[in-house]
Amino acid sequence: MNQIYLDYNASTPIAEQVREAMLPFLENHYGNPSALHFAGAGAKQAVEQARQQVATLLNCKPSEVVFTSCASESNNNVLKGVFQRLKEKGNHIITTKVEHPSILNPCEYLEKQGAKITYIEVDQYGRVSPHDIEKAITHNTILISVMHANNEVGTLQPIEEISEIAKKHHVLFHTDASQSIGKVSVDVEKLGVDFLSLAGHKVYAPKGIGALFIREGIEIEPFIHGAGHESGRRAGTENVLLAVGLGEACEVAYQNLDENIQIKELRNYFWDQLIQIPEVDISLNGHPKFCLPNTLNINFENRVGQDILDAVPQIAASTGSACHAGEINLSPVLKAMGVKESVGMGAVRFSLGRYTTKNEIDTTVQLLKSVLKT
Repeated sequence: MNQIYLDYNASTPIAEQVREAMLPFLENHYGNPSALHFAGAGAKQAVEQARQQVATLLNCKPSEVVFTSCASESNNNVLKGVFQRLKEKGNHIITTKVEHPSILNPCEYLEKQGAKITYIEVDQYGRVSPHDIEKAITHNTILISVMHANNEVGTLQPIEEISEIAKKHHVLFHTDASQSIGKVSVDVEKLGVDFLSLAGHKVYAPKGIGALFIREGIEIEPFIHGAGHESGRRAGTENVLLAVGLGEACEVAYQNLDENIQIKELRNYFWDQLIQIPEVDISLNGHPKFCLPNTLNINFENRVGQDILDAVPQIAASTGSACHAGEINLSPVLKAMGVKESVGMGAVRFSLGRYTTKNEIDTTVQLLKSVLKT
């Protein structure tokens, strides 16, 4: 049975170039980057080269890149670090109802520490209004956090417009770009953000490595206290192996952004084939224009998404609802978008990637046809 992977938004395979770049650091370069002898020098050089590669993709200075273990750590670092550093100035944070749990759960935690959190509504496409963001700003607002692209439905948020509002009101602005890195241009100068989070395993690097962009001149409380690693911003000996992997993945992404044109064409072909399946009501979740090039979140109406995927175990994809004891629970994202339960219970997210082929899409359509007939 041929297996078809259509869950690239959840995680990506490690690219061949990334694997090759990492191999020497499994075999020879074992020195501590902080050591002052020859073994440390080689490791330090590798980490700094990786930092430069990440910075090139983001269009920032290498000194503005901090290596972390994942995007969740980066997100926690920003939220908690800004709150701890600026709580004497203000305690108000603005975010949206469609953020990743690594934003929403830290916000819930901070509320217990005295923070005031405003969760902005989104429209039917999962997009937030910059006007609503501005209306929520008070004299106590210290941070706005809005994801660049939604992991479930692929909707891109109006980050540049929000950044202008943040600057006008002298409020720090963070975006979680985990899903958009490598899929669309992520230029921190154009976006105008003060902080940006990314995850290695979303861009064909290994799991367990991420990065955080912190704009020069901004200081926040470190998430991990210890020695002076990462210019004092994140204690702990750098993971040289994984940093090298992330750096190489970012360089490959930078050189191959055009590949997303083909991925988008393949995604559109997939959608065109699906809507031609007879006697099946389907609809699209997410913005028809402002969206990731690889993501299709589809409602198979009056069906249960997990039942569909269970019937085609050779296809790896994700659902937008969970079924417990016969009850269907929509994801918070679909709820925030106002998707009806009878529609959203059939939501399935297909996310394509670098290695997806037309043959795989054709096979997937045929398999779905056979399941949806029953």
